Amino acid sequence: MEIGIAADHGGYELKEFLKKYLEEKGHTIKDFGAFALDSQDDYPDYVIPLAEAIVSQNVERGIAVCGSGVGASVVANKVSGVRAALINDHFSAHQGVEDDDLNLLCLGGRVTGNMAAQELVEAFLNAEFTGAERHMRRLDKVKALEKNG
Repeated sequence: MEIGIAADHGGYELKEFLKKYLEEKGHTIKDFGAFALDSQDDYPDYVIPLAEAIVSQNVERGIAVCGSGVGASVVANKVSGVRAALINDHFSAHQGVEDDDLNLLCLGGRVTGNMAAQELVEAFLNAEFTGAERHMRRLDKVKALEKNG
């Protein structure tokens, strides 16, 4: 799978850990930065290009990491077509994809340990959208809101 990944200083170390882990698993990783630890950088500078790459289908799914994961989730969801969520548990990691067609996983680099992040990422990447009628109906309502405001 081709996966995009991005982080600011608060998520940099976790991003680097996940990048290496996913490459070892055979995934193709497109890194949107940060490319060095800089305590003055801003998460939108990395998360927005990742979100745009998801919408343009340059990557299949994305992982965004900031200190708490909240800021990454907020900014990613401003990009029409992105369905991002801050995930802290295994159930939500796969259920978000299965029911809500989640395409961008957000994690908190200061609150999520490496092994927990690895498990959440695996659940997210292994899940598939069911396409059930009730889920399509709900997704259509979200798309209409994105289109019409």
